Amino acid sequence: MSESPARRRRTGLTRSAKRAILVAGVVVLLVAMGLSTKVVSSGSSAAAGAQAFNPTTWAKENFPKVQAAIEKRAVDARVLAAALAKDPTGAAKKYGVQAGTGPELCVKFSGVVGKGDAGIYEVKVPGMPKNLLVRIQTGPAINGTDLRDATGTINFGQFTNQIDYQNAAAALNDQLRKQVLSKIDTAHLTGKQVTVVGAFQLINPDAWLVTPVKLSVA
Repeated sequence: MSESPARRRRTGLTRSAKRAILVAGVVVLLVAMGLSTKVVSSGSSAAAGAQAFNPTTWAKENFPKVQAAIEKRAVDARVLAAALAKDPTGAAKKYGVQAGTGPELCVKFSGVVGKGDAGIYEVKVPGMPKNLLVRIQTGPAINGTDLRDATGTINFGQFTNQIDYQNAAAALNDQLRKQVLSKIDTAHLTGKQVTVVGAFQLINPDAWLVTPVKLSVA
């Protein structure tokens, strides 16, 4: 007696047919994965873009730009001191760049170098308020992020992470030592007349610690 149509409809695929469909599906998936895989050779532009940030190379290229920008923004120290004494907020907004705990200000002045300690020297600038201490840092250790932050043109979004951002600041300080301070006898500045262009972060209005981008000794 022949099977009824209903019984034929209930009969599923054979085990062999199911296995064949499964194998075919795996093959299709593997082919798709192979087509979507991009092989990048070590010399390609994509591989170059993935290279780690080199702070030294970056700073060599950018230090002259930073130096020029700070010199362009620099305000005479007497003008800046008077403006800060009259209206600290307004002066900081007019002359400075906001950075972390205080604005970064660019300044220029001439004066006689006083006593020093660990490469940090006082400078007596004529016409400045008597209660205002002006100092410059000359190394060997150059601390802070003045050079990175003072121009307002370098920001965190230009870097991959915080480490690269910090390394950029340190590398600019290294270039300052190599390109500017290495040409000066910074161990014997006391009593010398100097002309300075630099930047400092306004944390204590009565004490400026200037990182010089230009320093000449008379």
